[in-house]
Amino acid sequence: MELPAFNALPAGHAEEALLAVCAAPGWAAQVSAARPYKSKETLQSEASAAYDRLTWDDLAKALAAHPRIGQSPGRSADESREAAWSRREQSGVQGAARDVQAALAEANRAYEERFGYLFLIFASGKSVPEILAAARERLGHDDATEQQVVREELRKIVALRLERLIDG
Repeated sequence: MELPAFNALPAGHAEEALLAVCAAPGWAAQVSAARPYKSKETLQSEASAAYDRLTWDDLAKALAAHPRIGQSPGRSADESREAAWSRREQSGVQGAARDVQAALAEANRAYEERFGYLFLIFASGKSVPEILAAARERLGHDDATEQQVVREELRKIVALRLERLIDG
């Protein structure tokens, strides 16, 4: 969608579109309320500022909307924009060998057991071995360090998805 069309959406529709970018309701409400935007750069700047204001609880809501890495959401006739983006972002993982997918599933399980939420990584452009190595490395983080890593990984995903929302 073009920026003028986004600016013209009713508030509820704009928030719904933004929730596909980041499933934190407060973020979507803040970004929607700051319309109209004069440029994509202004939108990205406001979105980043709103992201900076998110609490860990807000981020946990956003995390809950993401599929596990390697377990892309299924296809359906009325597939959500978010599901399509997740599948695209994880496209490199889906073709991995069975043993690698099994290792990734085990890393996901260990990570969720260790931290209590799913392993999130900005997967676009990363190979499966890179993703698996990152999951294993991050298991050694303390809680505060890992929450900061997750915050930054999600920030990258949100920026990419916002760009896709406005650029089409």
